[in-house]
Amino acid sequence: MNTTEMLRKKDLSHFWHPYTDISSFERSKFSVIEKAEGIFLYDTDGNRMLDGISSWWCMNLGHSQADIVRAIGKQSAILQNSITGGMSHTQVIRLSEKIARISPEGLSRVYYASDGACSVEAAMRISIQYWWNKGKPEKKGMISLAGGYHGDTLGCAGLGYTSRFHKPVEHVLNKSVTAESPHCFHCRYGLKPEDCDLECFSSMERAVIENSGSTAAVIVEPVCQGAAGMRIYPPEHTARLRKLCDENEVLLILDEIAVGFGRTGKMFASELAGIVPDMMCIGKGLTGGTLPMSAVAVKEEIYDSFRSDSRADRTFYHGHTYCGNPIAAAAACAAIDVYQRDNVTGNADMLAEMISPAFRKYRNIPGVHDSTSLGCMSALEISVSNGGATTALKIAETSRRKGLFIRPLGPVLYVWPPLVTRKEDMETMLRIFEESIVENL
Repeated sequence: MNTTEMLRKKDLSHFWHPYTDISSFERSKFSVIEKAEGIFLYDTDGNRMLDGISSWWCMNLGHSQADIVRAIGKQSAILQNSITGGMSHTQVIRLSEKIARISPEGLSRVYYASDGACSVEAAMRISIQYWWNKGKPEKKGMISLAGGYHGDTLGCAGLGYTSRFHKPVEHVLNKSVTAESPHCFHCRYGLKPEDCDLECFSSMERAVIENSGSTAAVIVEPVCQGAAGMRIYPPEHTARLRKLCDENEVLLILDEIAVGFGRTGKMFASELAGIVPDMMCIGKGLTGGTLPMSAVAVKEEIYDSFRSDSRADRTFYHGHTYCGNPIAAAAACAAIDVYQRDNVTGNADMLAEMISPAFRKYRNIPGVHDSTSLGCMSALEISVSNGGATTALKIAETSRRKGLFIRPLGPVLYVWPPLVTRKEDMETMLRIFEESIVENL
């Protein structure tokens, strides 16, 4: 038995994999990654693969980025953890200032969590307590988009109920009011992007107007619903939503955990819409994908509502052991410095100019239902008549054998490269991707 086979056996004896069908996984010859550098993953058999999905959408700056690795090493020798309840530490102060400076103007306060779901949970609770602080406790509901994904805690699952993911726990979820998804691959109005006037927005308009008296906040993933199948949609939808929330006294939370930090070609997707949310959830690319850390950037007005007065204690009784962890904060400080110093969004623009025409071309491949892209995000759907999810999985397996790691979402294939990918490596990714599609259709 070689090393990889032995590791697979040990893996199957003890490790419970997320988002993985156990039965089929146990029969597979899955990769065991040993190291990674730049945009490449290396397995225990010595194979090298291009990381075509930035390792679950977070390695925006590539693997083993020297500045971040150095910052982690330096900080880990000085201060590993420190409580942030009632006291502070140097790295979280530095990071909070950096996040406030790069966030949309007005998002001046930063609350920390450990992962994306926890930041969304915090944002929900902040919005509910904000209205309680304002003397409107009846405003406690949430509105979201159908198919929205905001994390796997029970609170977050209620925001974006998906039968495939959440059916076994449906009976315990507190579901939000859901508006129609801007699902451009399957437009219920039969429109093409060039003919679209956001007819689908009328559903959100009704939901907000009819429920404004009982709603604390609307939460959406701006410009792309990730886990729903990379549903990329126009920024104008988010711009209209900002106006709608303002008119109906409802807070707007943007979940930028996946699309933030340059993924759209802007530092944050809200810039594409030209708006400022009341709260913005960030994560994944915050530490360059190296350590678990997330945050909620919040408007000053909301923060001010938590100041206690003679009538009530308005403390935000919510927190985590690793809230603002020093090592993760040091990694995030270094990552933000790299984003700014190396003009990462500029490189992302170059990659987008390569991805966009390639994905337009893929629409002409027989068996492809549709494809689209925005910034360094792209999606392609295999038609049901050509095997849908089964064929998408075969395409991903072929890509891996050719040296490109991708992972489909049902019938949808996507390429989300690290934002530091070089031109020649992006060409290789797109070539392997196209070859793998053609070979399986």
